[in-house]
Amino acid sequence: VLLVRNRKEFHALGSKCPHYGAPLSKGNTGSGQREKTTLGRLVLTAQLGGVSLAGVLRGERLRCPWHGACFNIRTGDIEEYPALDSISCFKVTVEDGKVFITAKKKVLTLPAVTEHRQCLGLRDTSRRCLLNRNTMLLLGGGVAALVCAETLRQEGFTGRIIMATNEKHVPYDKSKLSKEMNLKAEDFYLRKPEFLEAQGIEFWTEKEAVSVDFQKQKVHFMDGSSQKYQQLLIATGSHSGFLKVPGAELQNVCTLQTPEESSKILELATGKNLVIVGASFIGRRLEQQQTSRLPASAKDTNGTSLQAGSSSRAACLAFGWVQLPFQMLQNKGVKFHMKTELCELKGKDGKVTEAVLANGDNLPADVVVVGIGSTPNSAFLKGTSIARDDKGAILVNLHMQTNIPNVFAAGDVVTFPVALLDGDRSSIRHQQVAEAHGHCAALNMLKRGKELHTVPYFWTTLLGKSIRYAGCGKGYTDTVVKGSLEQKKFLIFYIRDDHVTAAASLNCDPMVSLIAEVLYLGKQISKEEAE
Repeated sequence: VLLVRNRKEFHALGSKCPHYGAPLSKGNTGSGQREKTTLGRLVLTAQLGGVSLAGVLRGERLRCPWHGACFNIRTGDIEEYPALDSISCFKVTVEDGKVFITAKKKVLTLPAVTEHRQCLGLRDTSRRCLLNRNTMLLLGGGVAALVCAETLRQEGFTGRIIMATNEKHVPYDKSKLSKEMNLKAEDFYLRKPEFLEAQGIEFWTEKEAVSVDFQKQKVHFMDGSSQKYQQLLIATGSHSGFLKVPGAELQNVCTLQTPEESSKILELATGKNLVIVGASFIGRRLEQQQTSRLPASAKDTNGTSLQAGSSSRAACLAFGWVQLPFQMLQNKGVKFHMKTELCELKGKDGKVTEAVLANGDNLPADVVVVGIGSTPNSAFLKGTSIARDDKGAILVNLHMQTNIPNVFAAGDVVTFPVALLDGDRSSIRHQQVAEAHGHCAALNMLKRGKELHTVPYFWTTLLGKSIRYAGCGKGYTDTVVKGSLEQKKFLIFYIRDDHVTAAASLNCDPMVSLIAEVLYLGKQISKEEAE
């Protein structure tokens, strides 16, 4: 149990985040006093923008030090994603200067995720009422649509909710696909089919939308069927970029988007020559798998990564920081071919055997994994009046509304105004943002007038080192570095218009979560304060 004191009030909560089980006690003080946090050679004054950085607790919000999920200490309710569930709340009484907590023993002895998923972590929800003939149709089977569906039920909607996706599975944790490649498909699931059924949420698998008649409020599907709606959410996500070189159609040229593709890559790459096209975080996670997390028999895998130009996150990450992950992987035997392009894939008996580069190098390739960016899944909207940008992303406002009445959009398929960029639009394709979109969309489908308010949060782990990134560094002009790149323990502030719009860290939890909370509260951290 986590016991929290906020001024003169005590609250008792579950002690672990239901997302990945992070200990919520780590780094919490909540005193609001000026303190110092020392992390090796990293020393930060804990008073930034008038908000204490001494702890994850601020007022009645408790923020997870790992991935930034937030909970209300009075109710345990989730207030910021990526966690899907609330945390347990226990009865607290104070007698004669002593604090007493009353809890059920069964709840206290269950694992954190099991406890929240099956026992106490679900808010009271409405049930399906057949008299309510309104239909909310949600296109997509990812976290944006899932959170939208759950929020609709939690907020009292009793009509029909349909999630329709071209996937084979219920919503699953896509961030694990490149991190735990030896799992079964069911082990990735965020919600089991029985959960969705109990919530009265219809889930249609392998149901691909091919067109929408906005005037008649009807969606047509690949199998020839159609479905009318009163409100529509488009959360169809994005797909991996396609190779456009000779030989791209050969066998064992893979993308990484589904549990099946994850296990297939692991099986094919064991003890073989693996070429990864692209140097994104997905690619680096795969390289990590090949160097440190495969079974012993797989550690003979030769990993090679290709990248044309600079890193795909160069718009957000400073030069020294971009180079460090490459160096860490190079030390583990991964070979990088930078500032070159793939010209051709050669094969034998229909299977890829060699990658030919523009610089003349020929690389042996038993398996090729393509990670060269993503494209919104919005081609089925071509020819309609819905507003999209030149890359196909759907334009939405802060209510997640499109330019079409009763049509909302969320997740990877949209571009939306970002408060940290003074309202400039951006597409941020990550789980936490998609969940925030889905929640906001659901409230506005119910006419609640809710504006999107979230701080983008990205996380990963590389060779045992935690990487965190919060905010939006697009268009940054300067950086402030605390700590040491050489010692692989540091925090970077990204500066735009003389104030911090983002922060990234390596092995410095919970600093990025703390900064995310400052940004969430609308406080500005000046460059001088960052320094």
